Amino acid sequence: MTEPTRYGDELAVVTVTYSPGETLERFLDSLTKATTRPVRVVLADNGSTDGAPEKAAERDGVRLLRTGENLGYGAAANRGVAELPDEVGWVVIANPDVEWRPGALDQLLDAAERWPRGAAFGPLIREPNGAVYPSARLLPSLGRGIGHAVLGAVWPGNPWTREYRQSDTAVRERTAGWLSGSCLLVRRVAFDAVHGFDSRYFMYFEDVDLGDRLGRAGWLNVYVPIAEVVHLGGHATARASTRMLAEHHRSAYRYLADRHRGPRWAPLRLVLWAGLELRWRLLARRG
Repeated sequence: MTEPTRYGDELAVVTVTYSPGETLERFLDSLTKATTRPVRVVLADNGSTDGAPEKAAERDGVRLLRTGENLGYGAAANRGVAELPDEVGWVVIANPDVEWRPGALDQLLDAAERWPRGAAFGPLIREPNGAVYPSARLLPSLGRGIGHAVLGAVWPGNPWTREYRQSDTAVRERTAGWLSGSCLLVRRVAFDAVHGFDSRYFMYFEDVDLGDRLGRAGWLNVYVPIAEVVHLGGHATARASTRMLAEHHRSAYRYLADRHRGPRWAPLRLVLWAGLELRWRLLARRG
């Protein structure tokens, strides 16, 4: 049996880029104020054409890693983590359209000391208008998932969506079923233990799946709201919104189907596929 790799205490940031524009510069500028520790940055680039990653790579401590094609979010993040030396035991995986609040990364690292079984640590995420994004949620069970999928777009305050999003839960440090992959600090040994993100998810649900697998392996997902970031959101995906809507529904099906395998669950999988297919087509038609 192969011995697990022993990692050091160094810190690195992996961000997946796909023509990120000026948001990448803001990400890197704010990162310098987020921690007092030295940090190396890997840009796992999925085929940018705007020159932003090349410009960012001129900075000290920033490396451009070309994946060769658009691998999707999780697969590219895995590539970036795999390129890090063994001295790196803590990895931030974040979107390039995140802005860090001063000290936020150090606050996540402090929380990791309080939670020795913590594998993933997520900050409070604000939207550009200041609203708090529900980034620490329960895992989507069949009941919650179907209720949220059917009613979330037309009745945002429905009980299934509120439960799934933990809308009525006090904003405090706590464990969660999963944390938004837009900004995560991960314990590298735990990330390795579950083989990172599942690369079958091109976009969306790779963070839900990761949180579930970490939990099944005995690790914890910890929400740390004292640490704050702002997620500008949707810079890359806005250019292909119809495709991304389809990817979201495809990933939702994969997540639920993976947890209901075998002939016994075949009728349920068929119903899920048909329902999600209908839902995305209706939403796409609405624009």
